[in-house]
Amino acid sequence: MIKATIDLNVILDFLNKRENHVQAAKIFDLCSENIFKGYICAHEITTLAHFLMKNHNDSSKAKYVLGELFDFFNTIPVTENILREALNSKINDYEDAVIEISSLKNEIDYIITRNLKDFKHSNVKPLSPSEFLALQSLQ
Repeated sequence: MIKATIDLNVILDFLNKRENHVQAAKIFDLCSENIFKGYICAHEITTLAHFLMKNHNDSSKAKYVLGELFDFFNTIPVTENILREALNSKINDYEDAVIEISSLKNEIDYIITRNLKDFKHSNVKPLSPSEFLALQSLQ
């Protein structure tokens, strides 16, 4: 089964109904139907919790959303080893480097992101949501 790490920007598209939220919703659906196995990195969850509290100031809503995400996606723990290896990544943005190394260590096939340029040096193939959805239609 294909394994993909979902970048926070795709999750935020879905939650905030941003411009690309329909594609993000399809990715959530495919994951819930076990068409592929979806992952999120632990540090993305804490960042998302911060955004939820900042935007909604409602801890019960934030906890509900996070709980739902745990039902959709598997969580990749972020260890000191991963954090140290990310320091040597060719990816300049450290948060993205952590996603890359976490995905690599967990034998993830793809990183689904809208920021393809940030992952151009990734050792895990980055795909936009539309590219990933097109790939799934070919399977």
